[in-house]
Amino acid sequence: MKKYFYTVTVLLFVGVLSLNAQNKATEKADKYYDRLQYVKAAEEYEELVEDDEADAYVYKKLANTYYNLYDAENAQKYYKLYLDNEANPEAEALYRYAQMLKASGDYDESEEVMKQFAEVAPNDKRAQSFKNNRNYLNNILNSDPKFEVTSLDDINTELSDFGGYVFDNKLYFVSARNKSRRDYGWNDQPTLDVYVAQKVGDTYKDAELIKGDVNSKYHEGTVSISPDGETVYFTRNDYLDGDYNKNSNGVGELKIYTATLVNEKWDDVQELPFNDSEYSTGHTALSPDGKTLYFSSDMPGGSGESDLYKVAINEDGTFGEPENLGSGINTPGRENFPYIDSEGTLYFSSDGHLGIGGLDVFYAKAEGSSFGDVINLGQPVNSSGDDFAFYFDLNEETGFVSSNRGGVAENVANDNIYMVKQIAPLEEIMLEVKVTDSDSDSDEIIAGAEVLIYDEEDNEVASATTDADGVANFTLPGRIAYDVQVNAEDYESNSAAVSKDEVGEVNLEVALDPIQVNPESIDLKPIYFEFDQSNITAEAAFELDKLIKTLEKYPNMDVLVESHTDVRGSNAYNQKLSERRAQATVDYLIENGVPEDRISSNGLGETKPKIECGSECTEEEHQKNRRSEFTLALKID
Repeated sequence: MKKYFYTVTVLLFVGVLSLNAQNKATEKADKYYDRLQYVKAAEEYEELVEDDEADAYVYKKLANTYYNLYDAENAQKYYKLYLDNEANPEAEALYRYAQMLKASGDYDESEEVMKQFAEVAPNDKRAQSFKNNRNYLNNILNSDPKFEVTSLDDINTELSDFGGYVFDNKLYFVSARNKSRRDYGWNDQPTLDVYVAQKVGDTYKDAELIKGDVNSKYHEGTVSISPDGETVYFTRNDYLDGDYNKNSNGVGELKIYTATLVNEKWDDVQELPFNDSEYSTGHTALSPDGKTLYFSSDMPGGSGESDLYKVAINEDGTFGEPENLGSGINTPGRENFPYIDSEGTLYFSSDGHLGIGGLDVFYAKAEGSSFGDVINLGQPVNSSGDDFAFYFDLNEETGFVSSNRGGVAENVANDNIYMVKQIAPLEEIMLEVKVTDSDSDSDEIIAGAEVLIYDEEDNEVASATTDADGVANFTLPGRIAYDVQVNAEDYESNSAAVSKDEVGEVNLEVALDPIQVNPESIDLKPIYFEFDQSNITAEAAFELDKLIKTLEKYPNMDVLVESHTDVRGSNAYNQKLSERRAQATVDYLIENGVPEDRISSNGLGETKPKIECGSECTEEEHQKNRRSEFTLALKID
C-alpha cells in the first residue's frame, strides 16, 4: 500500500482551486479533491498516471493533493511534471513547488523556482519580499537559536496531537487519539477532539477529554480561555445542536464557538455572530485583558488563502466588527494560529512570509493598535515541516509549538507537540557596519578594517573584519545598547552607538579620517654604541627593527642616519668612528629590507654632542653621546 505523509492542521484553511472536473476521466478524483478527501483523491489521480492518462491538469492536482498531505517528495515529483507539461504554469504552483523543495532541504533549487515565481507574479507580495531579501535563508539558518525544543513525549501519540495551550496549570490540546470517532477523509485519521492534561512536575500527564459539550463527532480545534476562566473559545466544524451544515460547494466550513464553565463542565455552546457557512473562521487567541479576540479566516475581502483578524469583545458580551490585521501581517498565502503574549506580541504561523519550509512561526511586536515588523522565530522552533500553534509564557520563558517535523507512525508525518524553552533574547539586531574613508569624495570603502562590538558593560561581544565591500555583518541580541569601535591601518579610530531601542535591520556607516603623517611627529629613539665600537648591539637592533616597521608603514618617507661619538680621542679618529657607526646602521637597515635609495647617512664625529660636558662628562653622559639618530623626510618625486 502506498505510504501517505500528511498533517491534519492544513485542513482548517485550504482554498479549493478547482471545483469542476476537467473531463470524465478525472470526475471521480476531482470529486474527492473538492471534498478535501485527499487520500482517496491521490489514489484516483495515481491510477490515471499508471494508465498513461495524465496531463498537466492531473499532475497539478496530484501535486496539490500531496502538498495538502505534506508529502514533499511526491509533491515535488508532480509539480515538476506539471511544469514540464504546462507552457504557462500557475504562479501558485510555482510557489508551492518552492515550498516543497525547502521542505526537503533543497534550498538552491527552491531559490531558482522562486525566481520563476517572481517573474510570473511580480506584484505578488511574496515575490516582492523574496526579491528584496535574497539572503533571508542564510540569515534564518545561520542565526543563533533562541529556544531549545523537546518533544512532549508524555502527551504525543502515534496520531496527530497539536495546539498546546496552558491555562490554570492545565494543558489543553487537540488530538485525533479518540478512535471511537469516525475517520476523516482528508487523512483517514479520527476526527479531532479537545483534551486537557494535568501538570506533573515539569511535564503534563493523564490527558482526558474536556468535560462538557465542546467535543462532538466532528472536528474541534484549538482553544483559548477568557482571563476569568469562565468562557472557552474553540473551533469546530459547522455543527450545532445536531445540525451539520455545508457550504454551497458541499464542504463543511469551520466556525468559532464559545462554551461556559458550569459545575466544572463546558456547556451552553454558542456560535459567534460573524461566523458564516460559506467561509471558515477559527484558531482563536485572546488579548491579555480579554477584550479582543484574534482569529483566522478565509472570509471574502482578505489578502490570501487565510488572513488574521481581530474583533472587539464588548462589556455586554457582544462583538464588534471583525478587522483585518492588514498587509503588514497578511499575505497571499496562509496566516493562522495567532497567539498574543502578556506584552501584546503577536505570534502566528504563515507560509506567505519568508521561511524555511511549510508553515513557519513568526512574531510581530505590538505598536499601539497595530504591530511592527514580522520576524521569523528561526530554528529550532521552525523546521522544514509545518510549524504552528505557538504558545509562550513570558514569565516562565517556556511554551509549546506544534510541528509535523517527525512522524511517529511509519507512514505518517504527524503533528506533535514540542515544548520550547527560551535560551536567548527573542529580538535581534541584524547590524551592518560599512566603513568608509572620510577624506574621499566618492565615499571610498575601507576593506580589512577591524570592527569591535561592546555591550553596555564594556564587554567585547563580537568582532569582524570588513569585507571587500567595506562591510561587516553581525547578528546581536536586541534591546541592548552597543558601542561600535572601528580601527584600520593608516586611519584614526572612530566609533558609533546603537540605541537599545533598535531592533531588526540596523545599518551604520562609520567614516575614518586618514592619519595625516607629519614626519616630525613620529618619535624615533636613537641607538647607542659601546666605547670605541661600531657594531650594532642587541638593544640597538630592537630599536632599528621599530624604525624598519615605520619605514614599511610609510613608503613615502626616507630616513637620514646621523652618527656621533663622545669627546674622547682625537677629532680625526672620532670622525672615522662616527662614519663606521653610520655605515653599520645603514647596513643593518638594508640587510633587513629597507631599499638603499631611501637611506642617507652622515658621520658627525664629536661635533654635535647630546650633552655638552666636555672632558668632565660622566660615563653615563659619554654613553648618551655615542649614538645614531634618525630623521624622517617626505620623498620628493
